[in-house]
Amino acid sequence: MSETHAPTKDQSATRSLLRLWPYVRPVRTRLFSAAFVAVVASCLGLVIPLVLKWIVDGPVAEHDPGGVWLGALYLLLLGIAEAALFGFRRWLVARPLASVEADMRADLYRHVQRLPVAFHDRWASGQLLSRGTTDLMLLRMFLAFPLTFLLVNGVTILAGFAILLSQQWSLGLVLLVPVIPLVVLCSLFETRYSLVARRAQDQVGDLTTVVEESVLGIRIIKGFGRHRSQALAFRELSARLRGTELAKARLLAGLWGLITTIPELAIGAALVLGTVQVADGDLSAGTLVAFLSTALALRWPVESIGFLLAMSQESATATARFFEAMDAREETEAPDAPARGEAVAAEERGIRFEGVGFRYPDAESGSAPVLSGVDLHIRPGETMALVGGTGSGKTTLTALVPRLHELTEGRITLDGQDIAHLTRERLRGLVSMAFEEPTLFSASVGDNVLMGGGDAADLERALDIAQAQFVRDLPQGVDTQVGEQGLSLSGGQRQRLALARAVVGRPRFLILDDPLSALDVHTEGLVEAALRRVLADTTALVVAHRPSTVMLADRVALLSGGRITAVGTHQELLRGNAEYAHLMSGTDEHHDDEREGGR
Repeated sequence: MSETHAPTKDQSATRSLLRLWPYVRPVRTRLFSAAFVAVVASCLGLVIPLVLKWIVDGPVAEHDPGGVWLGALYLLLLGIAEAALFGFRRWLVARPLASVEADMRADLYRHVQRLPVAFHDRWASGQLLSRGTTDLMLLRMFLAFPLTFLLVNGVTILAGFAILLSQQWSLGLVLLVPVIPLVVLCSLFETRYSLVARRAQDQVGDLTTVVEESVLGIRIIKGFGRHRSQALAFRELSARLRGTELAKARLLAGLWGLITTIPELAIGAALVLGTVQVADGDLSAGTLVAFLSTALALRWPVESIGFLLAMSQESATATARFFEAMDAREETEAPDAPARGEAVAAEERGIRFEGVGFRYPDAESGSAPVLSGVDLHIRPGETMALVGGTGSGKTTLTALVPRLHELTEGRITLDGQDIAHLTRERLRGLVSMAFEEPTLFSASVGDNVLMGGGDAADLERALDIAQAQFVRDLPQGVDTQVGEQGLSLSGGQRQRLALARAVVGRPRFLILDDPLSALDVHTEGLVEAALRRVLADTTALVVAHRPSTVMLADRVALLSGGRITAVGTHQELLRGNAEYAHLMSGTDEHHDDEREGGR
């Protein structure tokens, strides 16, 4: 969580919001047109006091009812025109801003898919979800309303004060007095509100994470009766967010109160002074009415400064949060090396680990690496079982082959080609994986399996290999939706579908992380028999925890202390390696050489 709550770079709200320009640029014509229309509509409102002045000093003073009705018609037409222009502005911005939000959300999703696994290890999923939902909705609202009306209200205030000063400069100066304290107040508010707004948005991300984990882990929560502790954790986060939102409300209420009170006092003073001038004959009644009407028309633009600044600050922090994720570096790609032909020497073919070392990016300085000096050669067409104690780094080693993690030293070659010189797309077309935790998506059975490649014919073959004939008994067969995380299926069924996904594309290299752990003995035997046929046509590395899985392999490699300490057949290692014999005995004791950092 520390990564997502890291302090942001010190930059103003304006600089943060300017980063939205690449997304706004395609729709800038409609946004500028909408702003222009809103300015015209707002300035029409300032014409109304001038019409009132004409009515009071003209028809009213001259007792002309016809003139009064004509003035009323002018006021009605101005009101209708103002309303129509504001409605037109709304129509102008609705569609383009929905497109801006959709584009930003699509870019964020696409970018997150390209980020390294280490990024996802550090970032809570709820923080990413809140950036792609709540934060982007805030930005759309900012572009639709505060951005436009900060400009519109600014122009309106300037035009209004120009009219006030032209009508009676002395009264206009009275209304200008509050400008300096208001500017100071807004500056102080901006600084304090930005910190509270950022805290609130981060807390929303934390709350989203708890909700997501509670939904996905509902079976664990119910199974262990932990609903009360989860409810307490949720309540604690909710209370923390509530406190932050109340702090925001207090800041905004204080600013709003002062922004409302100070101009009201100035208007009151101008009213008293203006009334005195009318009584002395220095000012006409119509001019005073127009002056006060203009001043009252400026109340909304001035009073709205508070919440417009608040929304702008929230949008600036939302922009910063969005670009925190977007600025994360994607997986780097080296120029794709040309495919190697049959001239590759026999000793170079297969999978070769040469002096491979790995340390997680967030590991403490000075801590032992997870892997160090790993040397291993899996011959073409050979199946190698990888055995080791808990935490020895087996899963980490297998994740290095498709570059889910980048090794920190040494190299890995596939048929003589360094994987660092292959694009990930090409590499992952050569290597297929089945993970220990079989993750399925909210899609059909067929779609889940065909994520590994292939076509309908390959799908049937893969299901047969994985002994997943249960699919044909589902309501819609391979078109049956498996639901979120595939939880509508049993653990063994999910594992068989994950295995089918790994073999459906007929990969040249196959990585299996304990692929049979959730199967019953009868099904395990059937899957093993079918899997032997697949393994005969590929080069495979299989993480194994029990003898039945080891028996699928031609040779076995023992991983201990982050190194390969022994390689041989199952029988050879049973006879000549005490640690291997101990692991295969089925006991649960931990070994002294296991590493805390292994994953």
